[in-house]
Amino acid sequence: MLFLVISTPVPTRPSTIQDQRRKYWPWAQDKLDRGLAKSFYARTGRGAVAVFDVDSNETLHDLLNEWAEIVPAEFDIYPLIDSDAIKSFLGEEAD
Repeated sequence: MLFLVISTPVPTRPSTIQDQRRKYWPWAQDKLDRGLAKSFYARTGRGAVAVFDVDSNETLHDLLNEWAEIVPAEFDIYPLIDSDAIKSFLGEEAD
């Protein structure tokens, strides 16, 4: 299951959480290495964007809780459909 997640950190002075923010990228790399994520990007200003590839909503929930422990944030979550899956679906619909 693919999900696009966009984080918006809670409003605090960036300098007050700089040490915590340094922990985010090693955490993100671990998720890439384990196949739980496909990509991570920093947003201009503050926040990040991730594409997770997880087996369940519960796994996504756990990941977002881990993320929020490092950098408290609000998350916008968008379920995605893999491009091969949508092509297959559209092919079936055309028949």
